[in-house]
Amino acid sequence: MEKKHTDEKNYLSVRIKWCALLAAGLIGAFLVEMWTVCIREMRPFTIPAAFTVLFVLLAAAVHRLVLVPYRETRKIYEQFVMGYVMEDLFKVRYPFSPESEQAILRLNEIIDRSNLIAISKKQAEYLALQNQINPHFLYNTLEGIRSEALIAGLDSIAEMTEALATFFRYTISDLENLVTLEDELANIENYYYIQQFRFGSKLDLSIRYERDGDDDFSEMDFLQCKLPKLTLQPIVENSIYHGIERKIGKGHLVIRISASEERLYIRISDDGQGMTDAKLKELNEKLRRLGDETDDPEKDGEKKQTRGGIAVVNVNRRIKLLFGEEYGIHVYSKEEVGTDVVVELPLVREENRQGGWR
Repeated sequence: MEKKHTDEKNYLSVRIKWCALLAAGLIGAFLVEMWTVCIREMRPFTIPAAFTVLFVLLAAAVHRLVLVPYRETRKIYEQFVMGYVMEDLFKVRYPFSPESEQAILRLNEIIDRSNLIAISKKQAEYLALQNQINPHFLYNTLEGIRSEALIAGLDSIAEMTEALATFFRYTISDLENLVTLEDELANIENYYYIQQFRFGSKLDLSIRYERDGDDDFSEMDFLQCKLPKLTLQPIVENSIYHGIERKIGKGHLVIRISASEERLYIRISDDGQGMTDAKLKELNEKLRRLGDETDDPEKDGEKKQTRGGIAVVNVNRRIKLLFGEEYGIHVYSKEEVGTDVVVELPLVREENRQGGWR
């Protein structure tokens, strides 16, 4: 056993090789002594022969079950420390201990999760970029339309064009960072303004902040909460196209925002057509699991859940990957009554950016 001092930390390592050699030497000396006594005193060789065979079998077993795995594992660890491919670390067949095996499995999960986050972000960017075409060309064209509309005195068209340009700019820009709820709601208001030109008075949107009686959480506190970019717009879009649009008469869309000490809740409610129990169960099952990046929402002949935005399932996946399995989206719905989509997030506020999740 050898004690090492490295970077002011103490490491205790057992030299298995030398321990094995020492044990083999002692047993070998014992066997030699037994054979010597038997030869000198003309005793039967049965006992020393049996001990010799037993020793050979034991040595072979120790070599195969201890020394070979130890050398293999040590070599892989040394290569990993020297910077070789990390995947080699997961090829360890003989961990030093149950604790080291659990550490390797946990590291594998972390790496898989990091890869999923990267893949999910790329998928989100790809879906958003499907609308991009050429952003500068798009913005310049919309600005040209807006200018012509102002010259012609068509103020409503100029305002709609400006709202459309702002919406596209927010949608297409970088998806990496968290944004404030204020930014997300501003984007929703832009989106609602654009949809009003299509639906007119058929569509009504309201935003409500719900507090407990003794809660000092102000509206500004709500607005400074952080969440992944483009979390709400795909849900609102689904509520309109799959709920309110198919309804006869006026449709109401309500966004309710509430919070507990550690969580932020956003409930998007519509009084549209709702969905059957079977469809609701299937959707919540999709949302419950983290999901496979290769899932295709159109495999079963379904329409995409959003038109040109980030799919709700992918939004849910991004939330779970960023914050954990306990967060995400859950849907409540009743046919011919309406649908509630609840987004559950950790309570992260603007002022706590340096301090991690609050």
